[in-house]
Amino acid sequence: MEINMYPHWKLCLQGPHELYFKNVSKQKKQVMEKNGNNRKLRVCVATCNRADYSKLAPIMFGIKMEPEFFELDVVVLGSHLIDDYGNTYRMIEQDDFDINTRLHTIVRGEDEAAMVESVGLALVKLPDVLNRLKPDIMIVHGDRFDALALATSAALMNIRILHIEGGEVSGTIDDSIRHAITKLAHYHVCCTRSAEQHLISMCEDHDRILLAGCPSYDKLLSAKNKDYMSIIRMWLGDDVKSKDYIVALQHPVTTDIKHSIKMFELTLDALISFNKRTLVLFPNIDAGSKEMVRVMRKKGIEHHPNFRAVKHVPFDQFIQLVAHAGCMIGNSSCGVREVGAFGTPVINLGTRQIGRETGENVLHVRDADTQDKILQALHLQFGKQYPCSKIYGDGNAVPRILKFLKSIDLQEPLQKKFCFPPVKENISQDIDHILETLSALAVDLGGTNLRVAIVSMKGEIVKKYTQFNPKTYEERINLILQMCVEAAAEAVKLNCRILGVGISTGGRVNPREGVVLHSTKLIQEWNSVDLRSPLSDTLHLPVWVDNDGNCAALAERKFGQGKGLENFVTLITGTGIGGGIIHQHELIHGSSFCAAELGHLVVSLDGPDCSCGGRGCIEAYASGMALQREAKKLHDEDLLLVEGMSVPKDEAVSAAHLIQAAKLGNVKAQSILRTAGTALGLGVVNILHTINPSLVILSGVLASHYIHIVKDVIRQQALSSVQDVDVVVSDLVDPALLGAASMVLDYTTRRIC
Repeated sequence: MEINMYPHWKLCLQGPHELYFKNVSKQKKQVMEKNGNNRKLRVCVATCNRADYSKLAPIMFGIKMEPEFFELDVVVLGSHLIDDYGNTYRMIEQDDFDINTRLHTIVRGEDEAAMVESVGLALVKLPDVLNRLKPDIMIVHGDRFDALALATSAALMNIRILHIEGGEVSGTIDDSIRHAITKLAHYHVCCTRSAEQHLISMCEDHDRILLAGCPSYDKLLSAKNKDYMSIIRMWLGDDVKSKDYIVALQHPVTTDIKHSIKMFELTLDALISFNKRTLVLFPNIDAGSKEMVRVMRKKGIEHHPNFRAVKHVPFDQFIQLVAHAGCMIGNSSCGVREVGAFGTPVINLGTRQIGRETGENVLHVRDADTQDKILQALHLQFGKQYPCSKIYGDGNAVPRILKFLKSIDLQEPLQKKFCFPPVKENISQDIDHILETLSALAVDLGGTNLRVAIVSMKGEIVKKYTQFNPKTYEERINLILQMCVEAAAEAVKLNCRILGVGISTGGRVNPREGVVLHSTKLIQEWNSVDLRSPLSDTLHLPVWVDNDGNCAALAERKFGQGKGLENFVTLITGTGIGGGIIHQHELIHGSSFCAAELGHLVVSLDGPDCSCGGRGCIEAYASGMALQREAKKLHDEDLLLVEGMSVPKDEAVSAAHLIQAAKLGNVKAQSILRTAGTALGLGVVNILHTINPSLVILSGVLASHYIHIVKDVIRQQALSSVQDVDVVVSDLVDPALLGAASMVLDYTTRRIC
């Protein structure tokens, strides 16, 4: 029933990586000359179990595809060779890898003593293997006790070690093993920025750390199996539908075996009560696994009509099962890492993954005395769909790792160097060919233009794309998707790692759901529009959406004059008038997401009609539309043009013409601008009296024309207690794009039940 795990690996290496592989022949000569004698790099990959093979296999395929650079030796040990755990070495053979050595290293017993004895047995057997293979470098993954034996043997035999997934924090003995391997390893490939910082804090040389992402994500983000229903039926039965079943995978916690067995028992009770078809995978070989299997058999799980209990599922089939599950439950790292790529709801039980970074799809149940809390979590999570998360990878890990391997100089001293504190605050990669910039995709939906930009963590707009905003929903959403896909592909070439997508749009927005509730009249067919789902599904990235005024405030908070301030207000002056309020460092949305509609503060009971249906709003006086309306009136009466200006017949009269006329001395144009600035000033006075911010920031194309009038109105109309509040013009060029980006760059989430 097992099939090739990576049948489409060559396809995964197309697209953004083509430039890299075009330079192969040139790099080959340089690398071989550096390593002496034109010798290939001999790489030994040692795999211990089904879990680590899912991370190592993509690297092994990458190495195998470049025989001019590398020689690959595969060593298999641990639970791969045990029948009770599925004899998973067979999937390595099915992937067409030659297994150089099989080492039976597991001492049965599934208790603490057996784990220690297994490490000892591996240490006895490995020296002969390593003496025979004589690898230049050994690749070791993760935090298993078998991996500790591998790293110890290689280090004592002066073999360079590349450790995959170091620096992470989970919460059990795995942390101690993982960090011990880190201290033995010479090179490190980590998956997240936090893991990288942990390695640096552990005094590892940051020149030998590669932030690559998780190799398994290279497979996950390219896995599109249209025939997933046949896989679901094969493992769960013909009557099961997509999103209507559960995948359960729970392992013992070696530092608290009794409690983890109790949690497993409660989990099974809750799953029985929840009454949904469930695929239960047997636990790993850690101490306590035998007792967990006894619990399964005591409760009749293997014969229960709602359960399917299996020892192993091939990885390519497993990812289809979790991608289309209604929920995953347990304490496997797969739940908090890989499953986030699909937005599948996850319930993480106990302390085994307590320190992991997670996406918003993960709900933690730290402890439970009865099945009730777990059952409640199932009711909360089952059937939901969350935004896809790429915390642990973007699908480009393997090319980065191959580059990293090629950069290793075998002539360098083998002895490790440790970088003791103080640690630099802003440490980035020093190897230029793997240097990347953490970035966001920012989208600005305006009345006229649709803009997409790649924005760096520092607020630099690396690249910007602009198109006219289509008039229909279908054309607009297709153009957004097209522009974002193109920008994401370009980001790889620019060494920018996209963390997510932020969207700034006019109208009333529910940022929690990523839905535009009601749009402005300038953007047609844009009511009750879900922006998050199509973008998240297409790009496999988390997506945030908010009103353009709110985004301007967020931009000022992160990059502009509001940085570090607890309370301030931003007013956008453009085609319309909008704004955003920051109070106690947080953006105010209001109970119905209508806060900061500052353009619709009424400053006159009998003022001009506003687009909102009211009268006398600030927007009816001071917006670009209002100035254009007044300019057209003057032009129709031949009162707009003065000496030195003209309006071509094929050009529409605009607010810019009114401003030009005022600058050239047109008294009526000057009066209109003064009235508009006064209306805006009265609005600012109301804001000062209502919110009492410490700063007001005027943003947008009209801000510089209004600033002096606004300050005059404050001096004349405001209470003395607020007259000292400063009003400034924003110095940000693209506040909407920067604000959209800031939603991504500032984001972090952790939910606890």
